[in-house]
Amino acid sequence: MSKSKAPSQRQLRVGELVRHALTQLLQRGEVPDPLLERTVISITEVTMSPDLKIATVFVSPLGVDDPQPVIKALAANQKLIRGRLSPALSQMKYMPEFRFRADTSFDNYARIDALLHREEVARDLDKDDAEGGQ
Repeated sequence: MSKSKAPSQRQLRVGELVRHALTQLLQRGEVPDPLLERTVISITEVTMSPDLKIATVFVSPLGVDDPQPVIKALAANQKLIRGRLSPALSQMKYMPEFRFRADTSFDNYARIDALLHREEVARDLDKDDAEGGQ
């Protein structure tokens, strides 16, 4: 059996429910932490473990160079967050444990975009287009 199995529809649906509830919680400023109160945090994705007991939350703090202090603040407030999310996620059998991670996908996209716009790549692409047209 492969470990890189795609998430089930249930995992995707529950992940989106958790993402929505967590986003609302942070927007309302219900976590009494000075860093979290003054930082705009985008929850880009929540992936659920197959048993739905662990939620890996990918966050992207906006306007912050180093996301680690925000990640640490979220992790330090995990129990409070779980308690505040209980009413919104009352249909779940178990309240998941949250693991907060920095979302690096935007950095990856920017790096790939920069590579594609390099002079050497553009020259090679132009050469391929010229050869394909003959």
